[in-house]
Amino acid sequence: MAGLVEQVRMVAEGAVSARELTEEAVRRAEATRGTVNAFRWVRAEEALREADEADRLRAAGERRPLLGVPVAVKDDMDVAGLPTAFGCRGEFPARRADGEAVRRLRAAGAVIVGKTNTPELGQWPMTEGPGFGVTRNPWDLGRTPGGSSGGSAAAVAAGIVAGALGSDGAGSVRIPAAWTHLIGVKPQRGRVPTWPEHGMFNGLTCYGVLARSVADAALLLDVVGDGPPVAVERPRRLRIALSLRPAYAAVRHRLEPVVRAATERTAARLEALGHEVVREEPRYGPVGPAFVPRAMGGVREWARRVPDPGLLDPRTRQNARGGALLGGAVLRLARAAERPLRARVGELFGRYDVLLTPTTAAPPLPVGALDGLSGRETDAAMIRACPYTFPWNVLGWPAVSVPAGLTAGGLPLGAQLLGPAGSEALLLSLAGQLEERERWFERRPPVAGPAVGGPAAAGSAPGVTEPGCPAPPSLP
Repeated sequence: MAGLVEQVRMVAEGAVSARELTEEAVRRAEATRGTVNAFRWVRAEEALREADEADRLRAAGERRPLLGVPVAVKDDMDVAGLPTAFGCRGEFPARRADGEAVRRLRAAGAVIVGKTNTPELGQWPMTEGPGFGVTRNPWDLGRTPGGSSGGSAAAVAAGIVAGALGSDGAGSVRIPAAWTHLIGVKPQRGRVPTWPEHGMFNGLTCYGVLARSVADAALLLDVVGDGPPVAVERPRRLRIALSLRPAYAAVRHRLEPVVRAATERTAARLEALGHEVVREEPRYGPVGPAFVPRAMGGVREWARRVPDPGLLDPRTRQNARGGALLGGAVLRLARAAERPLRARVGELFGRYDVLLTPTTAAPPLPVGALDGLSGRETDAAMIRACPYTFPWNVLGWPAVSVPAGLTAGGLPLGAQLLGPAGSEALLLSLAGQLEERERWFERRPPVAGPAVGGPAAAGSAPGVTEPGCPAPPSLP
């Protein structure tokens, strides 16, 4: 499937119509509902009407950044006429207006295909739940695409849409990006407006983007974000710190060897591109204790909005109770810790330009890996698998997950490029330089067939590539 940038060009030149692109996206969404199951709601009729209007505007000479291109958004974002259930069961009212990020997509001419699946209140790195079933990884249907923006990641990886919005409160864009072979951008807090929400999860959560290429991710970020456009340029020679040790989170961690090898391989690629890479660990300090009250307080706030709290997962109700216990003075202390933690961790950026870490500690987990676990067991399992992402939500700084290769069994892995405040352009430029060498976007998962605007994927086994594409780097 062609990417966002290419689809924009093709629509503008009349090589393909917005209706053709949207019909194919809707067809794919419905055809993969029984396998990938990326969408909570598909706006088939509405999206086709929007596509027809985009074609009319193009014929009249209109030009917009995403005119006629289908995209998807996560089910914690308001789309007029649809509920915002955030992965929960129950009869939620339809929203009367778009959220600001969705409004900006529409203003840019994008066609909103639908809302993608997310676990209940975005709490877990797996996109599963009784409200919508199981969302599966297009690279291996027995594995999760991650979470909590797993539906958005699965929709892009499966070629249903070329780009999607997600949200990231502890890695919820970056984790599924790593596990589905995508670019995942968590921007600087405040860059993408979350209206009508304010300070989601006490400032931990921001909206981000998922795409198959750096150029596509930058385009989508520019459309929905504030500030100057992201210029993806060749970076100067950078000093990069390589860290393999996560912040302390009261759970014993084990970085799986295949992930370590993938991250070290990424470091070697960066050195081959002329950058200096030095092994150094950030001084994270008590970032975990600063995270928990904010996260649980956010669960409590959202849980109070659902129409029937009795339908919530027992673990959600437990976390909501924790939010009540850790509110007040404890929450204020957690928020106040952000500034000294920024100074502590930010000291690293006086000596280095970028921090490189694994995105996750493990390859994609099997579907159902968290089923039947208690709240404590669930927390321990997900921290063991995903201990690397949450500190940057506490700090509020930008982060980009990039593909780091495939396991021998064809499962995607990711590495994180992390920077200080306002460093999106630098991180995406470095990611773009890596992409020129690695050409991640040429690789397709098994559940990604032919689509309007792009060639067919080859084969049906994990890790296969299109004819003429380089073999994906596999790790033992």
